[in-house]
Formats: sequence, structure tokens, C-alpha cells
Amino acid sequence: MRTLADLARNLVRVDWREHAALLRWLARWLLLGSVVGVLAGASSAVFLYGLALATAAQTSTSWLLLLLPVGGLVVGLGYHHLGGRSAGGNNLIVDELHGLAADVGRPADDHRWLPRRMAPLVLLGTWVTHLFGGSAGREGTAIQMSGSLSDGLSRALRLGPSDRRLVLVAAVAGGFGSVFSVPLAGAVFGLEVQRVGRIRHDALVPALAASLVGNVVFHALDLPHDVTPRLPLPEVALAPGLLLRVAVASLAFAAAALLFVELTEGLRRAFRRLVAHPALRPAVGGLVVVALVLLLDARAYTGLSLPLIGEAIGGGQVVAHAFALKLLLTAVTLGAGFQGGEVTPLFVIGATLGAALAGPLGVDQGLLASIGFVAVFAAATNTPLACIVMGVELFGAGALPYLALGCVLAYVASSHRGIYSSQRIDAPKGATHPGEASLQELGEDRPGWLRRR
Repeated sequence: MRTLADLARNLVRVDWREHAALLRWLARWLLLGSVVGVLAGASSAVFLYGLALATAAQTSTSWLLLLLPVGGLVVGLGYHHLGGRSAGGNNLIVDELHGLAADVGRPADDHRWLPRRMAPLVLLGTWVTHLFGGSAGREGTAIQMSGSLSDGLSRALRLGPSDRRLVLVAAVAGGFGSVFSVPLAGAVFGLEVQRVGRIRHDALVPALAASLVGNVVFHALDLPHDVTPRLPLPEVALAPGLLLRVAVASLAFAAAALLFVELTEGLRRAFRRLVAHPALRPAVGGLVVVALVLLLDARAYTGLSLPLIGEAIGGGQVVAHAFALKLLLTAVTLGAGFQGGEVTPLFVIGATLGAALAGPLGVDQGLLASIGFVAVFAAATNTPLACIVMGVELFGAGALPYLALGCVLAYVASSHRGIYSSQRIDAPKGATHPGEASLQELGEDRPGWLRRR
């Protein structure tokens, strides 16, 4: 009998203490991730509501564009006198995810919290940018607001460094997922953006909880906002010729992302050299943007330019150089120091470039514009998996193999560059590099005109 009892006990071995500990951990991080999601969803809803009002005012009142230099001066003075570390923006958050203090280059201690002022400063700064016609996006503001508010939560709960970083991952996921209404892509983005070539599995639960809850809260508040156009793509069969044409287009998408990154960084360096006082740089940049808009008749390329995405993916008429105009105005706006994100302009650049290439390559315009929408973003942020998931959430799974091909090839072809210079490389894209290097550190080692200073 004893032998039979021992045999029965050995059939299924369960460590109840281990499972109890896991359940406690799961409950804790579902709760924390959900609270972060509430903060992210609510802040994104308020932000997009104000942004819609600013965009409507700018569109209906053409002379507001002429005040862009004044708006730039306001933003510049605000960040110069009040910003402090907040000026680091998304790169500051990425540095904190690594446990680094960006301004001193050493491991951060437990008290280097994100500034509380980051959320209101980036909110007001982005509203001002769009009110007067600057070309910028949304994700940077949403992520910084969510990050600042969530770090305040970590401070109130006295979380340790490792737990605090998990909360920040959740904040990035919740901010990104809620501002674009892509909860699954938001979760993957939060897990993928910290390092090139690595997913943070330890943050899966809080990131997914924050992104899902953030989207629920965002839509429950039901504040009016401008919606990113989307088009369900029909089922597209695999065909060698179409795969080849999409591959060719993907190289162009990578080139556009690379040009955007390098031009924006180059203009930042130029403004630093030419304009001594930091507060004056956005004002001077505003003058340049106004001149370019008037000279090139480019009012359609100010602000978010969401109608351009709708025209591109909907098969409408899009001028061949639309992507170049949006790229130029956004690079000047952000390079001069205006507030706002890069992602929505990257969507516009990718969609309009895809529309321009559709005819010469013999590909359906809606299909190639949709691929460009996510592929340029994948190349510029080094987050191909998040972009593939986003493509499915926005355009359906009918063209999934082509969306995936575009994102992966553009990601690889863009090399070790990106809009988040604090990203560190975990798995290189087939090239040697210094261990644990950041994109910024690699950029400083590049020769000639590509070198960042």
C-alpha cells in the first residue's frame, strides 16, 4: 500500500508554494499594470481632445501659421527655464529603462525619478506646436505623459529600481497603445523598444494589462479626437512577383526612415551651432517652417497631416513628392526643438511614399501605402514585431505576409539608426558593433558627414 501511495504522489508533482508565489506576483502586476493603464488612457484622451481642438483651430484660421515663431519662443522659454531633465523626452525614458542616468552616464540611483513637470510641459508644448502649424506627431507626448505619471505612482508606492522599470515599460505600452488605439501593438512596442533585437518577457503581464486597460479607459471617456485612417485589406495571395516588388519598396522605406533620422539629428546640431540661446531655436525654426510652407504651398503637410494617410491608403490622388515635403517640415520642426512625436509623421511619410511607388512597381496603392505606413515606422524605431502587430490591428490579416516582409526588410536595411538614440543593441543586424553600445554611441563613431556630434 505504501508503494502504491508513493507511486500516486509521484504521478503529478506540484510545488504549491511556487504556484502560490506566482499567483501573488500575477495579481500584483495585473493590478499595477491596470493602474498604469488608467493613467495612460486618461492622459491620452485629454491630450488627443486638446490636440483635435488645436488642429481644428489651425486648419480654420490660416494666419495662425504666421505665429509659429512666437509659439516656438513660448515652447523654448518654457523648456529652458522649467524643463530640466524633461527635455530628454523619450530618450530619457529609454535611459531609465536601462537603469542609466542620461545626463551623467552612470547607473541611476533610486531617487532619479522622471520629472513630475514632464507631463504638463510636453502636453502644453505639443498643443502649442500643432496650434500654430508645426509638423509633429503624438506618440512622444503620450509616452512622456504616461511615463511621468506612472513614475509618480512608483514614487508614491516606494517601488525598488527593478519594479519601477517594469512600471515604466507598462507606461510606454499603455501610452502608445491608447494614443493609437492599438492595444496589442502597444504592449509589444513597450517590450521591444528598449533594446534592438530583444523582447522583455519579464514585463509581459504589466505591459499587456496597461495597454488593454489604457484602451478601455481611453474609449470609455469618449472625448472627441482625430482618428488615424485605417483600411481593412482584402486577402492577398502569396505571389513571387508581388513579394519581390514589396521587397524593393521596403528598401525605399528604409531609406526614407534613415533620411528622416539623419536629417532631424543634423538639423538639431545645426540649430545648436547657429543659435546660441536654446530658447530661441524653436523660434528660428518656426520662421524656417513658415517660409517653407509658404514657398512650397505646403499647408497640407503641417500638423498631423492625417488626411494624407487617408488619401494614400484609400487610393486617392497623392503627389509623388508628398513624403519628401512631410519629411522636411517634420525634421525642421523637431530639429528646432518643438514638442511632439515622430511616429504620426512617419506614418504619413510611409503611406505617401508607398502610394508614390505603387504605380511604378505595379502594386495596388492601398496595399503598398499600408505596408509603407508600418514599414517606415519599423525602420525608424527598430520595433519590427510591434509594427507587424500594428499592421494587423489597423489593416487586418489579409495581407499579413506582405506587411511582415515590409517591416522586417525595412528594419534590417535601416542599419543601427533610429529616432530613439538611447536604444541599446542586444542583437546586431548582421554587423559588428561595440558591446552594449547605444545608437548614439555608434553614431559618434561614424566617419565623415554621417557622424553625429
